[in-house]
Amino acid sequence: MYVDGFNLYRGALVDSPNKWLDLKTMARLLLPEHVITRVRYFTAHIKHQPHDPRAPQRQQVYLRALRANSVIDIHLGYFRNDRRDMPVHPLQYDATGKPVMVRVRKTEEKGSDVNLATYLLLDGFRQSADAYVVVSNDSDLAEPMRVMIQEFGHTVGLVAPSGRPSNALLATGPQIIRELRSGVLAASQMPNSLKDVNGTIHKPTEW
Repeated sequence: MYVDGFNLYRGALVDSPNKWLDLKTMARLLLPEHVITRVRYFTAHIKHQPHDPRAPQRQQVYLRALRANSVIDIHLGYFRNDRRDMPVHPLQYDATGKPVMVRVRKTEEKGSDVNLATYLLLDGFRQSADAYVVVSNDSDLAEPMRVMIQEFGHTVGLVAPSGRPSNALLATGPQIIRELRSGVLAASQMPNSLKDVNGTIHKPTEW
C-alpha cells in the first residue's frame, strides 16, 4: 500500500478525531482478502505555524509511532515556504489598469507524489507483491498507475481519501477500488501508548 500522507490528511483526517491512524490496520481492514507485506507512507516534516506551534511536535510523535511497526516505511519529501506577489481575489485593478497584487506566503509540500510514483514503479519492476494499492486522489499519479496496469500487467488498487475517486485515476483501470469510510478510520487507531526501542510513545493530548 502506498499512502499519500497529505492527500489522506486533507481528504479524510483534517477535521477528524482519527489522526492517530495505524496504517497497517487500515490496510488490513480495506483489503481483508490480502496479506499486507509493506505500507509505504509519503509525507514531509511540517513547519512551525503561528496558529498551531505544536503541530511539528505532534507529527514527530506520530512518525515515531509508525516506525515502531516494521511493516511501515516512511519516505520524506520537503516543504517550501515562499513569499509571492499574487493578484487579489476577486480581481481588482489599479489606476493604470494593472491587477492589484498582494504579498502572500505560499506553503507547498514537494516530492511526495514523485516519491510515491518512484517506489510504486520500482516495486512493480521488482514484482514485490501480487497487488499494489494507492491511497490518494492526486491525478498526477495517473501515469504511474497506468504503466503498472497496462505495461507491467500488475493488479493495482485505488483508495480515494475523499468522496469519488479522480476520473483520471479511474481511467487507468484499477482492478481494486475501495472507499475509505470513517468507520474504517475509527477502527484503525493505534493504542494511546505503545513502545519502541527507545521507550514509550504517547498519543498527543491535542489529538
